[in-house]
Amino acid sequence: MSLGDEHDGASAGGGGTGQTRTRLPDSGAGDVYGGVYGGARRPARNSRSLITVVGVVVLLIAAIAFANRSGGGDDTPSDAPADRAAAPTAATGVRPVTGKNGTIPSGYARDEQGAQSAAANYAVALGSDGMFDNGRRRAIVNAVYAPDVAAVRQRDMDKVYSDEKFLTSIGLNPDGTAPAGMTFITRFNPVGAKVERFGADSASVSVWYSALFGLAGEGSKNPVSESWYTNTFELKWVGEDWKVTDFTQKDGPVPVGRDQAASSAEEMAGAVQQFGGFTYAR
Repeated sequence: MSLGDEHDGASAGGGGTGQTRTRLPDSGAGDVYGGVYGGARRPARNSRSLITVVGVVVLLIAAIAFANRSGGGDDTPSDAPADRAAAPTAATGVRPVTGKNGTIPSGYARDEQGAQSAAANYAVALGSDGMFDNGRRRAIVNAVYAPDVAAVRQRDMDKVYSDEKFLTSIGLNPDGTAPAGMTFITRFNPVGAKVERFGADSASVSVWYSALFGLAGEGSKNPVSESWYTNTFELKWVGEDWKVTDFTQKDGPVPVGRDQAASSAEEMAGAVQQFGGFTYAR
């Protein structure tokens, strides 16, 4: 995973030996996993608020899935090899792309690594707040989808993302903007990718990711929450690049959450504005 060159203003701080340290959370009993799997106490939550958040996220995911799918079917490609081993997640050192289409990375290699990089970056684009703006959404769809399906996907997505009832149900204004004093957050964060099927002109790639979604602000009825999904993208080699023809989505895998206090609305909004995104690579 490499920092995207297209994210202006984003910088990477460095110092010391250049090594990365991972600090494991304290369990209080000498076992780092004890606090998670050993029945750790969770802070009390208002059940009504939780039900509201879950309902809104489910509604959003269902609407997006409807807009993006061109047909039914199982989430797993029927011709996916059952014994395909997962590739190591270590960085390959190969630059993921050679250019960009608007703000979306483009110019992927015509190999399995390139297909995985494309799928991960396309997942990020399709889960961004740009999908809620007419002009940006059309640019994203044209950059991500193959030309022969882009027009249909555009029409379906315009129908979903322009539906005032849908927009107001997730807390946005009828025009898709956030209410005054609120910051709308929707960001997909890929954790990993794997090739389900690969050929010279087509590929099927699954991307596992966490999704942040909600409104940050005092009094928000849809606070920013985290969900986990796996999207399986059907890709086609078109015009010297990988493009999406279809994708399916399923829940999880979902990790067990730690007992961490939720950040304030101000901290959450500030974090999303201050931390730039990545260009994802295999």
